This record gives sequence, structure tokens and C-alpha cells, in this order.
Amino acid sequence: MTSEEKREAVHMRQSGQSYSKIAAALGVSENTIKSFCRRNAVDIENKSGRDENGDHTLFCRQCGALLKRKGAGRPRKFCSDACRRMWWKANKNRLNKQAYYTLTCAGCGIQFKSYGNRNRKFCSHPCFIKNRFQKGAD
Repeated sequence: MTSEEKREAVHMRQSGQSYSKIAAALGVSENTIKSFCRRNAVDIENKSGRDENGDHTLFCRQCGALLKRKGAGRPRKFCSDACRRMWWKANKNRLNKQAYYTLTCAGCGIQFKSYGNRNRKFCSHPCFIKNRFQKGAD
């Protein structure tokens, strides 16, 4: 990229343009734009704390506190576990639970639903204890 293209990329990114729009306007690869912006700490000047996809990136989703990045890895979405729990409690409709299994309890014989574990044998801990330790008592 030439120095003029770099200046234009910085200007467009700070005005809120996405990587793909900048790449199309300058005629370079989208990955080149992403790499350049990340290496030079060029980001959208957006006071709402949302990126081009509408996701919160700079502020806690629950309380709006400024999030500080702690190095490499996935960016944080919440400032604390308490905020994370409150947000998920208020936004239960965003959960995508697809791993429900209908199973039959080996102890009492009733059907129950298990989330994420298709190998579960008992519907509850008391049922497990009764089956494990009180078999000979019946």
C-alpha cells in the first residue's frame, strides 16, 4: 500500500467504514486492510462502543463500563461475572440450546430432559443415591 492509500484507509476506518468497503474503494485485499489497521491501532471512532457488526466491543453489555483489553485473546464483553449473569438472565431468549436429550431414569423410570449430556443415567442426585446405596434395602 502506498502512503496515500494508508492515509485514506485510516481516514475511512475512523469515519466508520468497514474493512470490506475500504478494500473495495482502494482496490486491495480486505485482509491487507485488517492487518494494517490492527498493526497501527486504527479503529472506528464510535462513541457507542459498537463495531461494524453492531456488537459491543468497548463497553460492558450490562452496565456500560469501559472494558480494558488484557492482552491477546478474545475481547471481553462484560466487566465482571455479576454483569455477565445479569445480562444473560435478562436476555434468555438469546440462548440457543439445541442439545436437549430426552432420557429415561435408571432409578425411578421417569422420562427427563438432559442438556448437553446424552449419557446421563439418573434424573437427579437423590435418585442416583437411592439406586447406588439402597438397592438391597428394597
